[in-house]
Amino acid sequence: MEYQRFGNTVYVRIDRGEELTAALRCVCEREGIRLAHIEALGACDCFTVGVYDVEKKEYHAHTFRGSFEIVSLHGTVTTMQGAYYAHLHMSAANAQGEVFGGHLNEAYISATCEMVLTVSDGCIERQNDPVTGLNLFRF
Repeated sequence: MEYQRFGNTVYVRIDRGEELTAALRCVCEREGIRLAHIEALGACDCFTVGVYDVEKKEYHAHTFRGSFEIVSLHGTVTTMQGAYYAHLHMSAANAQGEVFGGHLNEAYISATCEMVLTVSDGCIERQNDPVTGLNLFRF
């Protein structure tokens, strides 16, 4: 993984075999990023995404293996109890054009991933919401 920062924008290249969420965390910790918006595209050969069941307050994860194009990845970096916290959603398409997605747990890059972080001044903390069971923005 390599990256370059230009003011409040960070361009990241994640390389073959690297895990996307770990690379993002590494960049944020090195750069002291506590609040950012993320966009990315690329290719992966293994990824795990989940869908949250609000009634049961649990994620149902699915792992996909094969050749996939990351057609959309969006998310935020915030903090929870002062520590790094990323919330990412990803959609990826297979060779037949079928798209799978959800809340991103992990993704292993097969060719490359191009990620752009837009960094904001400040910090938004998260707090667990007992009604939904989710860690929500706290203003």
